[in-house]
Amino acid sequence: MITLSLAEIAEVVGGRMHDIPDASAEVTGPVVRDSREAGPGSLFVAFVGERVDGHDFAAQVVEAGAAAVLGSRPVGVPAIVVDDVQAALGALARHVVRRLGTTLVALTGSAGKTSTKDLIAQVLRRKAPTVFTPGSMNNEVGLPLTALTATDETRFLVLEMGARGIGHIRYLCELTPPRIGLVLNVGSAHIGEFGGREQIARAKGELVEALPPAEEGGTAVLNADDPLVRAMASRTKAKVILFGESDEADVRAENVRLTDTGQPSFSLHTPSGASDVTMRLYGEHHVSNALAAAAVAHELGMSADEIATALSEAGSLSRWRMEVTERPDGVTVVNDAYNANPESMKAALRALVAMGKGRRTWAVLGKMAELGDEALAEHDAVGRLAVRLNVSKLVAVGGREARWLQLGAYNEGSWGEESVHVSDAQAAVDLLRSELRPGDVVLVKASRSVGLESVATALLETGAEGEVAAR
Repeated sequence: MITLSLAEIAEVVGGRMHDIPDASAEVTGPVVRDSREAGPGSLFVAFVGERVDGHDFAAQVVEAGAAAVLGSRPVGVPAIVVDDVQAALGALARHVVRRLGTTLVALTGSAGKTSTKDLIAQVLRRKAPTVFTPGSMNNEVGLPLTALTATDETRFLVLEMGARGIGHIRYLCELTPPRIGLVLNVGSAHIGEFGGREQIARAKGELVEALPPAEEGGTAVLNADDPLVRAMASRTKAKVILFGESDEADVRAENVRLTDTGQPSFSLHTPSGASDVTMRLYGEHHVSNALAAAAVAHELGMSADEIATALSEAGSLSRWRMEVTERPDGVTVVNDAYNANPESMKAALRALVAMGKGRRTWAVLGKMAELGDEALAEHDAVGRLAVRLNVSKLVAVGGREARWLQLGAYNEGSWGEESVHVSDAQAAVDLLRSELRPGDVVLVKASRSVGLESVATALLETGAEGEVAAR
């Protein structure tokens, strides 16, 4: 964070200083909410959670060098006390962002946010110092904490914005007003909470509504291939750039194909020229993510060649998103277990099939959460798709929703042998341990709450001879 005195911070957040001997003392380190991350010059934000009260760690963080605590009550050490810690954190982020004048890029969408954010960051940091959301810290706490890591040297700030209801993205944009707003897609993620795709589109479109007008540099980057996203052009006064495979897209892909290892390759076309891209990431769905990143980079002055080179060299920065690891015995494990929705599940299955040409393929799948009344139909459709794509074996893991996955595959299949249901992750590991053969490709994917990353971890705990280690 930029250097601020405790007196300045108290004024910005409307707080009261307690046990502060020197109000001119400065915060020179990071703003943290985890006491283990506190260090010299840091500001510790004390939240009261269901199980842990951050105020209990106040003495510990000051001993570690923290300049002060931002909390809701006095704690016997230097502290700035406010009525609402979350609101104070947001106010501090808003102040810092406005003072820096950094170009802020915000993005949202039902699927692919984190992967696209990582791509944008890897492209832009070739041009200038860039700060971006780590992992999926895209809510009312994670977003301001990310913004507060920006410094005087930061040229670009790339922030992922999530939403679980109407008004969430509007609030995030008030904290960190973007100049460029990117909407990837409107899918089925959280449809149970929103009540329908139109409501999801209404929420996601709050991002483009928050942009400054075109004459002030505001730019909306919209997916030309998604009708609900493209329609958001009417909701903004910002300049509109379209990306996609449509002929009408300003930034588009032509000659899309997958390499023998399942990595996308295409010709990138921008208003400033064209250049070829072959990505290190796996799955054709990354083409749309790459085009979104390219559109942002083009708007910020990068050439087609510069963008194509950066996209071709970019990797995965966030865990459990199409992480591909080959075991010593030749079994390939694809860990995509961070999260799942119908769109990302189908994309992952297609990537699995592309990677597994000539090899046996296994899809180890679990529940997709927050689908509401659409849950049965969506799980059934994914199970059926696995059979239609000729995935060798579907292993459905867990309770009711997993049974729907398995039944969809069973009803679509010819002999009923294409799928199996198991009760939990350990049962899936036991099955795979007994049946995997060298050269097989295994995809592991489910909503985060299922915890299927443990299956991928177990599969990679190999013995000297490449066998799966018992847990």
